[in-house]
Amino acid sequence: MITLSPELLNKIGNTPIVELSSFSSSKVKVYAKLEWFNPFGSVKDRAAYWMLKDAERKGLINRGKHIIIEPTSGNTGIALSGIARLLGYKVEIVIPEKASEETKSILRALGADVHETSDDLCPRVGVGTDQSISLAKAIAKARPDKYFMPNQYENDANFLAHYEGTGPEIYKQTDGKVTHFVSGVGTGGTITGVGMYLKEKDSKIKIIAVQPQKQHLIQGLRNFEESNVPSLFERRMYIVDEWYTITNEESFTMVKELYSRERLLVGPSSGCVMAAVCKLVDKIDEGIVVTIFADDGRKFKSLYTQQGVFTSNEFDHALRNATMLSDSLLII
Repeated sequence: MITLSPELLNKIGNTPIVELSSFSSSKVKVYAKLEWFNPFGSVKDRAAYWMLKDAERKGLINRGKHIIIEPTSGNTGIALSGIARLLGYKVEIVIPEKASEETKSILRALGADVHETSDDLCPRVGVGTDQSISLAKAIAKARPDKYFMPNQYENDANFLAHYEGTGPEIYKQTDGKVTHFVSGVGTGGTITGVGMYLKEKDSKIKIIAVQPQKQHLIQGLRNFEESNVPSLFERRMYIVDEWYTITNEESFTMVKELYSRERLLVGPSSGCVMAAVCKLVDKIDEGIVVTIFADDGRKFKSLYTQQGVFTSNEFDHALRNATMLSDSLLII
């Protein structure tokens, strides 16, 4: 089990923004907010911390008494496993079996009990993550005295983590000059939280949502033609000005391109949103485009080698040479 320092909780948020100079021009600047600088390696550190602290403030959970259970495709589970442990809670994670083996190994290393879902394990309410949601809800409902499910898909603390944290950071880091914000959609917390904050600062800022194709391989994102729309997102979908749907091939091609051009080894969701950014840039004459890179690529060696993005040796070389930058990052 990984040893954790309580100081890690103070390192959530305030992640850096970097210009992607090879994708920028004199009129259109492209920036990425590197969320793997969070201590547990992804944008989901923010939502996990906000949800747990909100539940404590409301008296919904007590340390040493409750077990945190959550359905996740990976990053929220990792964040909850680490943060809840630091706060004094046991954690159980329900995850689709198609999630990467590296992700499952990290969850177990952080001390979580991991339940994997398949098509036949629980009601067929959708694809992958929807089944995990069904199983986690069933477990939590059966023992409300023991289990607490933060439920990132409905919990407004997820939205507030980005409305109060990520959004203000982006506005400040761009000196208020951001014109377009591009984000993938999973729970909808990031795009609605950041989007609402930015729209309140300047109603002309455009909010662009990105989803992967049907039957996709992009961990953390959802295609809403085949998956349920989370109520957290549904309540504020009006904030979105434009949608892009990106294929697996476009996403994985961009993962490799980001490494070759920027020395950034990103997760597949970042490849997906960056492919949309490139389509957007081709359409606009000027602007400051900001996107979220939710996590880096270190959890995805098995996926990338399986899909032909990198050979095993190429991935290892990329991992050694990519601009990871963060000394405090736990998940190696």
